[in-house]
Amino acid sequence: MFSEKFHETLLREDDPFPDILGLEETKKQLKSALLADRHVIIVGPPGIGKTTLAKNVAKLLPELEAIQGCPYHCTPKNPICPQCRDGKNKKTGKVKGENRFIRIQGSPDLAAEDLLGDIDPIKALQFGPASLEAFTPGKIFKANNGILFFDELNRCPEKLQNALLQVLEEGKATLGAYDIDIPADFLFIGTMNPEDISTEPMSDVLLDRFDLIFMPYPDTKGREIEIVKIKGKKFPVSFPEPLVDAMAEFVRLLRESDQLEKKPSVRASLGLYERAQTDALLRKGSEVSLDDLSDAVVSVLSHRIRLKPSVKYLQSPKVYIKEQFQRFIEQIEDKLQHGDSR
Repeated sequence: MFSEKFHETLLREDDPFPDILGLEETKKQLKSALLADRHVIIVGPPGIGKTTLAKNVAKLLPELEAIQGCPYHCTPKNPICPQCRDGKNKKTGKVKGENRFIRIQGSPDLAAEDLLGDIDPIKALQFGPASLEAFTPGKIFKANNGILFFDELNRCPEKLQNALLQVLEEGKATLGAYDIDIPADFLFIGTMNPEDISTEPMSDVLLDRFDLIFMPYPDTKGREIEIVKIKGKKFPVSFPEPLVDAMAEFVRLLRESDQLEKKPSVRASLGLYERAQTDALLRKGSEVSLDDLSDAVVSVLSHRIRLKPSVKYLQSPKVYIKEQFQRFIEQIEDKLQHGDSR
């Protein structure tokens, strides 16, 4: 049970997910689900750190004494693949938790073979097509004793969703070609973007296997600025604090707009932070100016929003962003001049 591996770490006072700033309620819910041995889906808009949070979970896994070269991460005490059960692989070594993090990117063209595996033609010639040694394991088995991370789960076809049901419920998968079951002991962490309209319907049967962990945008403007400064690229120009504050405030105001269906993510704040600096470099400036920030706004934000039907037939996203930013700057111009946009 994975809860035993996490128990001591998750009950400590210090933050087990240090790469995610703030979002204490999200972290609490995730810790609770992990302690209860639950598979989870992290639900939230793009660019807020869902993948980073999942990787933090992998780092919590203790080192594993595994058989080297085994794609199933077999352990000496519990070998599951034919080669390890037959004693053909004997050399062992330590494998860190982050190296047992197996990622699948959700896509409509994914096939069940990507998850379960398939027959290798070359091995089939060597060992025979009916031999298990001809089978190349898919990512479900490669995640054994680790984490199977399925990014954008709601973008995979229904057939692939069905392929997950047995292994999530029973901890094993049946290989039809061989009519045998192979264990796969992993923690499943999926992600979903509820705002994505190009998705497949999620069956109730599959969703019933998960707990949903909701992950919002950063709690406060100050937290978003902190994330931008830590994660964003830094160039040899200074970025005045009032401008950084104004940049973050504008992005957060767009998220609150009732005219947008799709809102800008934290990546938008990061993009503005970096592009304003590079615009300053191009004009040979030593400090980011309001013009630098203004020049970057349309390029960084216009494709990261989607206007509601009542608005999009009246103006394009480019015009909308340009007008909204100009209006915003006029409102805070006095504060910027006095060195404080708060």
